Amino acid sequence: MAALPAHAYQQQQQDQQDQQQQSSTVAYRASVLHFTGDPSATQQSHEYYEDGVLLVGADGKVKAAGPAATILANNPYVPVVDLRGRLIVPGFIDSHVHYPQTEMIGSFGEQLLEWLNTYTFPTESQFGNKTYALGVAKVFVNELVKNGTTTALVMATVHPESVDALFEEAAKRNMRIIAGKVMMDRNAPDNLLDTPATSYADSKTLINRWHKRGRALYAVTPRFAPTSTPEQLTMAGKLLQEYPDVYMHTHMSENKSEIAWVQELFPASNGYLDVYNSFGLSRKRSVYAHGVHLREDELASLAHTGSAIAFCPTSNLFLGSGLFDLQAAERHGVKVGMGTDVGAGTSFSALRTMGEAYKVIQLHKAFADDPSTKKPLTALKSFYLSTLGAARALDLDDKIGSFKVGNEADFVVLNPNATELLKFRSARATTLEEKLFVLQTLGDDRTVERTYIMGKRQ
Repeated sequence: MAALPAHAYQQQQQDQQDQQQQSSTVAYRASVLHFTGDPSATQQSHEYYEDGVLLVGADGKVKAAGPAATILANNPYVPVVDLRGRLIVPGFIDSHVHYPQTEMIGSFGEQLLEWLNTYTFPTESQFGNKTYALGVAKVFVNELVKNGTTTALVMATVHPESVDALFEEAAKRNMRIIAGKVMMDRNAPDNLLDTPATSYADSKTLINRWHKRGRALYAVTPRFAPTSTPEQLTMAGKLLQEYPDVYMHTHMSENKSEIAWVQELFPASNGYLDVYNSFGLSRKRSVYAHGVHLREDELASLAHTGSAIAFCPTSNLFLGSGLFDLQAAERHGVKVGMGTDVGAGTSFSALRTMGEAYKVIQLHKAFADDPSTKKPLTALKSFYLSTLGAARALDLDDKIGSFKVGNEADFVVLNPNATELLKFRSARATTLEEKLFVLQTLGDDRTVERTYIMGKRQ
C-alpha cells in the first residue's frame, strides 16, 4: 500500500486527535438560555438560541454555547443528546435555605419569633445526632436536585455534626454547597446554645475541614443578632478576618417585631444593619436573608460594602413578614439572589419561588400612592435572580450561573410540556418572555426533566 502524502498523513493524524478529543465532549441540543447581565440594567442581558447547543467537556466545564448549526459543524465527532422541545438553563441557585427545616416545611401559623420557638428550635435540637442529620441531609439534597437547584447557601444547626452531614451528602453528587455551623449563645433553648469560645473553635475546625474541599465552601453563620451576644459577634468578625475568603450568612430585617427586639438588645446601634456593621460582618460574600424592612441608608450601606440580600418570597408571604422592595435594592445597586428559605419557605422549587416573587412585587402597587411607579417583576429578571444574579450575590459568577466558556457545567433541562395545563398554555406563548413567565407561573418540580452537576446527570 502506497504511503500517504505528508500533508494527507498530517490531516489524518489531526482528524484522529479531533475525534479522540471530541469523544469525551457531549453536545446537548435544545433551546438554550443564559444571562450575561442584569435585565433591569441592560437590554443586552441574555443570550438565547431557539435551536442551540450546550457543549460540555469531560472535565465538566462549558466549552461552548450557541447555535446548533455552528457548534455541531465545528464539532463533527461529538455525540449529541437531542433534547429539542426543551429549554436548557444554568442550574438554579438557592441563596438562602435551612436544611434542618426540611421536615417542618408547611408548619401552620404564627409569625417569625413565635414560629422559631414553636417549630424551628425543637426540630433543630435533633441534629447533634450525626445519623439523624445524615438522613435529613439526604432528603434535602435529593429535593434540591429534583427541583433543578445545583448550588445552595445553607444554614445548618448549632451542632458541628449537622455541617459534616450536609457536606458529606453533597459531596456524593459533587454539588456546590456553602454552609456553616449556626452561632447562637442566647435567647434560644439551652440545648441549642453554644458560647463565643466554642462557636469560634468549632467554626474554625469546620473551616479547616471543609472550606474549598471539592466544591464545598464555608459560611460563618450567626443565626441573627438577637441570638448572639456582642462577644459572639466579635468572634464571628474575627473568623472573617482570619479567613477572608469564607462567607458570612445571617438574617436581617425580616419582621417588624424582630427589628424592635434588635434595637432593645443593641440600644446604641443605629438600626439592625448597624449591629452587623459594627462587628465587621458586612463585606463581599456577606449574604443577608430577607431585608424586607430595610431603610434607604441601610440599602446604600449594603451596596457600599458589596454585601448581598437573599429575597425569599414564599417565606415572607407564609410568615406574614412583609414585601421585599426589589426596586429599592436595584436603585441602590445592591446584589440580590433568590432564596427558598425552606422551611418557612413553602417549596424547594425555584420556579414556584419565582412565581411568588412576581406576586410580592405586584402587591407593592396596593400600598403605593401612585401604583404606576411600581414595576412588575419580569420573567427575565426572575430567571436572572435564580441564576447569574444569585451567582453574583454569592461571588461565584466566575464559576457558575451562566454558560460562559470555562464555567462549571451545572445546568437544568426544563420541559414546557411537563403537565397538560403547561403544555396547553405553552403552545400559545409566542415570545421568550412569555414562555418563561408561563414556566415560572405554572411550573414546579415536574417541569425539571433533568439536572446536571459538573456535566453529570443526577
